[in-house]
Amino acid sequence: MPRFFVDGPLAAGKTLPLPDDVVRHVHVLRLQTGDAITLFDGAGGEYQAELVEIAKRAAVARIDQHSDREAEPPYRLTLAQGVAGGDKMDWLVEKAVELGVAAIAPLTAERGVVRLAGERALRRQAHWQALVRAACEQCGRNRVPDVAPPRDLDAWLGQLPPALDGELRLLLSPRAEVGFASLPGAPPEAPVTLLIGPEAGFSPAEEKTIVDAGFATLGLGPRVLRTETAGIAVLAALAARWGGW
Repeated sequence: MPRFFVDGPLAAGKTLPLPDDVVRHVHVLRLQTGDAITLFDGAGGEYQAELVEIAKRAAVARIDQHSDREAEPPYRLTLAQGVAGGDKMDWLVEKAVELGVAAIAPLTAERGVVRLAGERALRRQAHWQALVRAACEQCGRNRVPDVAPPRDLDAWLGQLPPALDGELRLLLSPRAEVGFASLPGAPPEAPVTLLIGPEAGFSPAEEKTIVDAGFATLGLGPRVLRTETAGIAVLAALAARWGGW
């Protein structure tokens, strides 16, 4: 059944004009009046609905019953990712959502090939947030992860609140002394933050700053993974370890 995100509160029994982007999808999918669709607003659960009117540039749905179905993992993980160049970041954002991240923090770093600031940074944030919503529609999530504005690594570290009891803050590093097997075997109740550098990694000075900020370095073994591979590999491994599948 086609699934669509609607940015606004939904309620059973309501008749709702669908947003322009959803209308475009309705036409692309060649949906007809009377077809069933699923709507969600990111607040949890989803609504079964029926298309009751379709015009050239508009469509209306009648919202039926609410389902409390969720597809979230039993832990809350933020992916803090050094911004990758080209289409790599788009791909990474999409797959991270499919693998259950709760939030994404794009970071610029000393060795990063991408520099984002001002209006350009806001446009990229909006673009990535749209990718997140589309990924939720595709993969069945009803909670929409937030994409933070791109920030410099030092600025991002400076605004982190004190770590909660039991919170995990992990820096993926080829120089790490802690292996994956040392992580807890059960999903932590406190938040988890996974920090990954850009294509050329973090500089030694940046790694020291990150460790001084309370992050533990984590290694994945003898092979060095590309930045767009590393986060996906860890997210998939944690899902298997902590029951996120």
